[in-house]
Amino acid sequence: MSSRILVVDDEPSMIEFLDMLLSEEGYEITTARSVAEGRTRWSEGDFHLVLCDLMMPDGSGLELLEEIRSQESSASVIMMTAYTSTKSAIEAMKLGAYDYLSKPFDVDEIKLTIQKAIEKTELVDENVYLRRELEGKYKFSNIIGRSRRMQEIFALVERVARTSSTILLEGESGTGKELIARAIHYAGPRARQRFLTVNCGALPENLLESELFGHKRGAFTGAINDKKGLFQAAHLGTLLLDEIGEMTPPMQVKLLRALQEKRIRQVGGTEEKPIDARIIAATNRDLRQQIETGEFREDLYYRINVIPIRVPPLRERREDVPLLVDFFVEKYSRELEIETPRIAVEALRLLENYHWPGNVRELENVIERALALTSNDTLTSEDIPAHLLRQRDGALPNVDLPDDGLDLEAHLDAMRRQLMLKALDRCEGVQTRAAELLGMTFRSFRYYAKKAGLTGDQMSEEIV
Repeated sequence: MSSRILVVDDEPSMIEFLDMLLSEEGYEITTARSVAEGRTRWSEGDFHLVLCDLMMPDGSGLELLEEIRSQESSASVIMMTAYTSTKSAIEAMKLGAYDYLSKPFDVDEIKLTIQKAIEKTELVDENVYLRRELEGKYKFSNIIGRSRRMQEIFALVERVARTSSTILLEGESGTGKELIARAIHYAGPRARQRFLTVNCGALPENLLESELFGHKRGAFTGAINDKKGLFQAAHLGTLLLDEIGEMTPPMQVKLLRALQEKRIRQVGGTEEKPIDARIIAATNRDLRQQIETGEFREDLYYRINVIPIRVPPLRERREDVPLLVDFFVEKYSRELEIETPRIAVEALRLLENYHWPGNVRELENVIERALALTSNDTLTSEDIPAHLLRQRDGALPNVDLPDDGLDLEAHLDAMRRQLMLKALDRCEGVQTRAAELLGMTFRSFRYYAKKAGLTGDQMSEEIV
């Protein structure tokens, strides 16, 4: 979108000259021939820059300058006059003018001055936007969740945000790992620096190396200029290494060295440069299993796993589904400019009981689709995609019965033991939490644990 300029001058020839000159430069021009008309045009539009004559028949351009500045607008104001006066120039600058130009103009000078003034306005607008992002979208309090699991994560985020320790976010796709990474960044001392992210599985090895460490001109075909890498670009800020489990073994070695030495060398370069970026790694893979298969380096795992945070899938925090539904209904109602609909009870129950393999991202897509297609003031089960109606959470997995049959009780005992072990591992051995995860009472869990021969090494008696 082209920058918008308001030109206020009582001389028709000057208006015509500036309109033609600046339109050719790609700017969108609005003109006014008096202070009063300038005031009206200003109130009607949204301008990046105002070019205003100092002396006009119905008043001084300084009056308009004062009004613009009193409204705390980010627009720059350049004063123009045919009468060179140091006193008036100083007064204009004191009132907040960006610059002061004397007629007749040097064409190159006015072009350059306008360009710099608009760049300043755009920078101010960008800073305002980033500040709103910081105070709004990525505020820690805006992450949706009232479940105990999410409340524990919130408390942990508040503690770790004040540190510069490396964090490993683990969880399925769509659980909101990047949102939590941003919350950590914006809640900490690095908040006013950059938050950058790279998907380690989306780039070939050579491109990922260049993206992370940068490259020197001529380092490879197509490297026509020096390029700063993300480690340098995120200096004093935060770098999120998303899907780190997808990184190739050779890149893992290079990353490990950078994290250990806190120095990087650009591709094709010889000089090592210090880095100071907080590292947050994220993965939807089981890195410990990848270590066993040789796909992931154990030393790198311990380097990034300083503070682990496991983000639970949506099916493990079903009490958050109604909150998320309300949030997404309001969000997409605003975007689609429709009246916010009600949610029928049966529709909400379907959403609560669904397994959500795609987690929060899938839920968001379902709500957006429902609002885009419905014409009713209430979302019902008819607005829910058909596959949600078919795949209820209670659906049993496909199990084959061996030709020679099986011992059902022994098979169920083995399955129960396996699930209890997984629950204990996920809950770090705390029996009460594992019981809750499996929908069992603590007493029942302890009974079956004893029956299955689970040892004290695998469990904790802690009650929280």
